[in-house]
Parts: sequence; structure tokens; C-alpha cells
Amino acid sequence: MGSVDELACTYSALILADDDVPITADKITTILKAANVSVEPIWPSLFAKALSGIEVKDLITKIGSSAGSAGPAAAGGGSGAAPAAEEAKKEEEKEEEEEEDDDMGFGLFD
Repeated sequence: MGSVDELACTYSALILADDDVPITADKITTILKAANVSVEPIWPSLFAKALSGIEVKDLITKIGSSAGSAGPAAAGGGSGAAPAAEEAKKEEEKEEEEEEDDDMGFGLFD
């Protein structure tokens, strides 16, 4: 984060997402006023627009998984979501197979 304004709006959006409250510019502004933090008026509306239609909790909890790669395919159209989900499932199965191959019951120095 480059500025205090951005960081304050980020924390406000996370608070709203944690409480399952829709993220809007008015609600971000309300939290910022309650915290006695002043930001440029453009920031709450930018964050609200950027996060509209996004499940912030899912974004945070699935940050390291292959679910993040399915986002751009799904954004292209409704028909791309199913193949992307199948690809993610195949990748998970492949990773599980690789993990099983790693443990062969003996150590390197046995």
C-alpha cells in the first residue's frame, strides 16, 4: 500500500467483509469517521467500486489455491467457468498423486 488513505480503506473494507456487510462507499466512510481517520473523498468510492461483486472472504481464504486462476476464465463468460473448475480439480488431483509418490516408505540414509 502506498498511502495511509489506501490502507485505511483496505482495513475498513476488511471489517465490513468480516461482518458480512456489503462494502459501499458510505459504510467505508462511516468506519473511517468512527476511527477518526480522514481520507480523500475519492478513496472510499474507489474501493467500493473495485470490491463490488467480489467475495472478499473467499478472496482471502483461497489466496494460495488454484481457485484464483479460475477467476479470469469465469470473467470471460458463463461457459468458461465449468472448464476452469475442471482444470482446477485436475490440478489438485495431480498434486495429490505427486505427494503420494514422494513417500515410498524408506529414507535417503536408511
